[in-house]
Amino acid sequence: MTVTTGPAPGVGRLDVPRRAGYTAAIVVNLVLLFVANNLLAWDLVPFLTDDFTRVLWLIDVSLLATIVVNLAYLWYDPAWFKALCQIGLGGISMLVAIRTYQVFPFDFSAYQFDWERLARFVIVLSMVAIGIGIVVEAVKLVRSLVLSVPAPSTPEWGENEKTHRNERRTI
Repeated sequence: MTVTTGPAPGVGRLDVPRRAGYTAAIVVNLVLLFVANNLLAWDLVPFLTDDFTRVLWLIDVSLLATIVVNLAYLWYDPAWFKALCQIGLGGISMLVAIRTYQVFPFDFSAYQFDWERLARFVIVLSMVAIGIGIVVEAVKLVRSLVLSVPAPSTPEWGENEKTHRNERRTI
């Protein structure tokens, strides 16, 4: 039997690649936050309308939530916690997709191709993908919680018979 000491899985020191990944996600989301909040002022996307501001606040919430979650992962990232956070982030992403579909802050009238139909299809497709992701994370959450419950100890093969023989000798 091997006895290990140290912090429980997901608690304490994390390995360098995971920490680097969480840090990179924080940096990328900070950049996206800056870009999203300046898109209209920069006038880089010709088909983006002023209605984008009606969706922007929810995009900001999504990006900020992702930053906060990745900050939390830097110190604590067991499977159940990550799955729970991903379910929450998925819910926020679903709200962003739904609101974007409702507001549809795009104007493709200058183009011959029917970009509106394609854009709406992509938004609906993203909603389906987000929904699947939420279900997957829910399964991960349940699995991690079930697997973290210690199983009742069972004697090794033949151990019961040895105990039974020893009990018969004492009788």
